[in-house]
Amino acid sequence: MYIQQETLFSYEEILKFQPQTKLQIIVNELDLTRLIAELSKPSSRRGPKGHSIRGLILSLIAMAVEQIPYLTTLVERLKTDPVFRGTCGFDILSKTPSLATFSRFMEKLKNSESLIKEFEALILQANKLGMIGAESVAIDATDISSYEAATPKSEIDESLDAPDWGAKKGPDGKKKHWFGYKVHLVVDCKSGLPLEFLTTPASWNDGIEKIVHPLIDNFLERYKGIFKPKFWIMDKGYDNVHIYEHVVNKAEGFAIIPYNPRSEKAPPSGFDDKYRPICSMAYPLSFWGIDGDYLKYRCPHVVKDIDCPFGSNWCSKSNYGLCRKFNYKKEPRLYSYPPRATDKWYELYNLRNSVERCNHMLKNHFNLNNVRSRGAKKAHVFALISCIALAASSIAMHKIKIAKKSA
Repeated sequence: MYIQQETLFSYEEILKFQPQTKLQIIVNELDLTRLIAELSKPSSRRGPKGHSIRGLILSLIAMAVEQIPYLTTLVERLKTDPVFRGTCGFDILSKTPSLATFSRFMEKLKNSESLIKEFEALILQANKLGMIGAESVAIDATDISSYEAATPKSEIDESLDAPDWGAKKGPDGKKKHWFGYKVHLVVDCKSGLPLEFLTTPASWNDGIEKIVHPLIDNFLERYKGIFKPKFWIMDKGYDNVHIYEHVVNKAEGFAIIPYNPRSEKAPPSGFDDKYRPICSMAYPLSFWGIDGDYLKYRCPHVVKDIDCPFGSNWCSKSNYGLCRKFNYKKEPRLYSYPPRATDKWYELYNLRNSVERCNHMLKNHFNLNNVRSRGAKKAHVFALISCIALAASSIAMHKIKIAKKSA
């Protein structure tokens, strides 16, 4: 009589001997304790019944990491791929969640504060590992197309939690139109990690007060006593007086933004075409440091930056030469620190490509360009999941590099 020999190891135990996948490495960096505790409360009536909360959230993160296009595809993958199912935290032989289960779960997530706390915990972990500099941060927005049926612009109710039409110039100078949302990011220039973000309808202008001010304020409140950036770097679309004033007075930092002349036909009086203060001979004054709330400039002839044919006496009889001070807090748009057109200013502004790299990573490697749920709140959840996946991935890679150096 044939007797089938029992297996020495269970399927779950066999999987432990397999090399870790990218998804497994990222999943290992996630705690999710706070989120699981909140969503497991009996007071939360709507939502999945009988399924692991950890499994559901890890499945959505796996959807971002594996760039799975649809929730229906995710449901099918969980059914047919036992390794994937196990990585997402479900029992190998258990029933997998349905599409309706994920839809109800998304409803719960969009009203949860704990998901953002999980993201914050990852950022703090990255900071402890020395990954984040946070002396310089960059702000920018990226477009996200909605897969809902496009609505004519004339029929859009801006008061609703819904996508609308946006437009911007592409790298080729051509105008691009899309129907959907914008994600506005604060990104650490050292690590390229997103630290704070907002999701808005696509039509909202990047540089308006109701976007930039909350973005900065939320960041400062969330990481109070931990991060205090000195330089806030943005492109010329953010060249608005209220942004400079908010950065200087509320964030106690400096805004690094190119001057955007818009409808102005010439630079302000007393400035050259690069928006540097000039002397009576139209030479740019030499920057001589910062003194409290004042930027100090001196005669360029005296400090030997130029050879003025009239010498320093043309502007001042003092041996020290002409000296002017400008209060940058009163007019932060005109008097930025470091001064525009200096090597230090350009060095800082070039760090802005960190936010462009972050946008590229989120959209092309963590599924941010694939928002499939209705409403800005759910779009925000998808953006948050993409940011969590990017942060966990960066932490995992950083640990692997440290381990290789130590070996």
